[in-house]
Amino acid sequence: MLTDLRFAVRQLFKSPGFTFLALLTLALGIGLNTAIFSLINDLFLRGLPFKEPGRVVHMYSNARERKLLELAVSVPRFQHYRDGQTIFDGFGGENAVPFTLTGLGDPVQLFGGKVTSNYFDVLGVRPIRGRNFLPEEEEGADVAMVTENFWQKRMGGDANVIGRSITLDGVPHTIVGVLPNLPFSWAGPNAEIWTTKPFLVPGLSYERVMRGSGFLRVVGRLKPGMTIEQARAALPPLEQSYRKQYPDKIDTSSVMTLKTLPEDVTGNLRPAFATLLGAVAFVLLIACSNVANLLLVRFTGRRREIALRMALGASRASVLRLFIFESLLVSVLAGVVGALLAAQLVPLVPKMAANFLPFDPETGVSLSFPVLGFTIALSILTGLAMGIYPALQSSRTGLVDALKEGGRGTSGSLHTHRIRKILVAAQVALSVTLLAGASLLITSFVQLNRQNIGFRPENLWIGLVTLPQAQYPDLPTRQRFVEQTLAALHAVPALQSSTISGDIPLIAAAASNVLYTRPDGAILPVDKRAAAAGHDIAPDYFKTFGIPILAGRDFDQHDVADHQNVMLVSQAGARKVFGNENPIGKTILVSSGSTPVEIIGVVGDVRMRRIADPDEVEIYRPWAQENSPFAVIAARSDLKADAVTKLVQSALGT
Repeated sequence: MLTDLRFAVRQLFKSPGFTFLALLTLALGIGLNTAIFSLINDLFLRGLPFKEPGRVVHMYSNARERKLLELAVSVPRFQHYRDGQTIFDGFGGENAVPFTLTGLGDPVQLFGGKVTSNYFDVLGVRPIRGRNFLPEEEEGADVAMVTENFWQKRMGGDANVIGRSITLDGVPHTIVGVLPNLPFSWAGPNAEIWTTKPFLVPGLSYERVMRGSGFLRVVGRLKPGMTIEQARAALPPLEQSYRKQYPDKIDTSSVMTLKTLPEDVTGNLRPAFATLLGAVAFVLLIACSNVANLLLVRFTGRRREIALRMALGASRASVLRLFIFESLLVSVLAGVVGALLAAQLVPLVPKMAANFLPFDPETGVSLSFPVLGFTIALSILTGLAMGIYPALQSSRTGLVDALKEGGRGTSGSLHTHRIRKILVAAQVALSVTLLAGASLLITSFVQLNRQNIGFRPENLWIGLVTLPQAQYPDLPTRQRFVEQTLAALHAVPALQSSTISGDIPLIAAAASNVLYTRPDGAILPVDKRAAAAGHDIAPDYFKTFGIPILAGRDFDQHDVADHQNVMLVSQAGARKVFGNENPIGKTILVSSGSTPVEIIGVVGDVRMRRIADPDEVEIYRPWAQENSPFAVIAARSDLKADAVTKLVQSALGT
């Protein structure tokens, strides 16, 4: 066998053109398949670094009649389920909020959340230093847990980190534990800090929190032996008892659904990756077909050599082995080149698609032993698939006929011609299929790009700010912040316009939904009212984002807290609620408190969450009448983003 291998190497060196072309063709196919499999391995096969992640489920609230799916769970519902459930070993929740960290260099906004004391126990995450939260710390203690990344980067890996104090939103917190870095796919970007007090929502009174709006990401750890189907079957009795006990809550009509953590994190990505894997598999099949055709021509051209070998006593099996070795050698070498290509491609994905795929751009993705094993297996299978038929066909050479041909070239038999035509036809069919899929993808992208999103995103700078509860505890103090900030920003000549809002188009949160109903006619009960996306905005919002005011007026200095509550509504919302009636001057009841609000204007439709979403009811309220501690600063400027950042930071510093 070693002699056959050496001979195969010499044959490849004798034909550098064929060898280079075959290696390049196969390396591309194997490399792409290796890269995609590496991503699939990290996303779907490796699993989350939690203890028995298959037992951990994520609970959602669904209100299909309001077209509200997979929402956070309300505090009263969480408490009711936690006290009444018998299917979980643990039941915890997280109120995902940003924090403003001060005292460790420049102020910085970090993400994380306020969690129940058992949250990390439910997930199956053990701290690498210190401890998890204690039950008595859930409601009243100012304690924090940080990630290893936070500890190393912001605290220099201080060995005495446990017990140190950090200031979050203006309040000192004592660090009680250091967590391993949580997976980007679950915790999200910049998630580094968690505290307790999950039922306190900044900017909302306890009464409003307890009305039934969703704020909590709820997780449960199934009892041993309990399946998710059994857990789902156990939910209806809890829902019925919740409706009976709390008929006045706004989420009584909602139903709960469960997803396992692996499904929750990657479920939406599975169809896309299956399609992508199919596409690169087609590329590899085309490559195999192409190289098989080359091998068939190459082996057919060596019919006299084969005949001489058989005349000298070589068996058909030894001839077959000789050609299979040559085919395998090509594919294995292509596998090595393909693995090197994949090693360069894979780390780029988290950086290029961090907003779409749950990969951490800092830790990245790399080739692992399972992936390399996949590459080796794929290379061997490729070598066999593309080499077995040409080798079999060539080893059937007729001894007398081949020797009679002497040194003359030959184009092969009729059967060989037929096979080569089939291989070419297969290449064409696979290529056409890929081309059709690519054309559909390009067409979809072009159509998506032509969608009218309702605002002008070019030259728009965005920054997030969290107003500390200690300094900005209520609506008037947050309004003063906006007035002072906008006055400073308007004094910067390089900024064409600037504004502040509670969210921005395309990334508005589902938590911004508000209930509404018309006051004329039969007033619907709270749990039957429709939901609309609500947006709290400061002056110049529509000017800064380039959203047209189609009728009525914009907010002005008279639209403050102690005056008539007012709002603007989207064009689609006006049509949906009032039909052909003129909405200007009409009143609707907003939120669970049924606050009467007068419509003073109609604005253009904006895609607030996803580009492909249809136009829906959008409600805009003046910041002076409705706001929260989570603010978004937007500025329009021709300058680069870094320059605008410095200008805004300088203005805020004043």
